[in-house]
Amino acid sequence: MITITAIIRSKDGKHEELSAALCEVANYVAAHEPETVGFFVSQDTTDPRIFTTYERFATEAAKDLHNGSGAVQAFFQKADMIVEQPVTLHVCREISKKV
Repeated sequence: MITITAIIRSKDGKHEELSAALCEVANYVAAHEPETVGFFVSQDTTDPRIFTTYERFATEAAKDLHNGSGAVQAFFQKADMIVEQPVTLHVCREISKKV
């Protein structure tokens, strides 16, 4: 399993827009990406500007399909306006899981 974990901070006053944009991607994934095994969006409990995504892909091809999707491209078009840089991103191979 291939995973991506991202830690994303919104710009000041933009956390609601970032939340909506991330949820748009999640909705697209649920409807159109059967090889994306999981796509989770979380918001920090103490700082509403901080979000994480945790993405699980059955294959490298599924990861590439997701990253090249129109939904991801639309998110990145909005990102300059709502995301504070840098974003922390980790692409990994899953070595353990609880089912």
